[in-house]
Amino acid sequence: MSTIYSPAMGFETTAGKIWKKLPRDDKKLAATAFLQEPPPDLFAAGLAAIIRVRKLRPQVARAMSSEEQARALSTVLDPGEPLASSLLIALHLEGRRALLVAFLDALSLPHENGLMKDEADALPIPSAEAVKSAAAALACFPREQVEVYFNTLILQDPDRWQGLSGYETWLKPHAD
Repeated sequence: MSTIYSPAMGFETTAGKIWKKLPRDDKKLAATAFLQEPPPDLFAAGLAAIIRVRKLRPQVARAMSSEEQARALSTVLDPGEPLASSLLIALHLEGRRALLVAFLDALSLPHENGLMKDEADALPIPSAEAVKSAAAALACFPREQVEVYFNTLILQDPDRWQGLSGYETWLKPHAD
């Protein structure tokens, strides 16, 4: 069973801080997803983090199975901001796609299975009221997952997701 988040995770100002608060199971899911299709520019950072945490020689880390690499990467406390951000994105695209789809559908934003389409950039920025209304569609998801998603969105594009500001105070708890 996964370690439980605090009742209200609260807004974090960096992806690294979000990463530090994630339960072990979420970190493992994120690392596994990241290593399935690592961004070429960040794979070296992931490998370097594994080498640091396990105190390995580079050739040993490269020779590890992807499962061993994921397990090691999930134990890194401070992966650095670019890698932490990529790990959070991988977590959402692999393990939380239904949450992404539900939110973007509720906002009527064009997307492909939870990934916003390019034309969404040309659309007006969702208002705070629209975002709060769309957040209601996420009541079936654990609040902690929604908080991590919203925090990640804000860090990725603070201008587009300014309507999420203060989400930790108005987000509804998960209905069991």
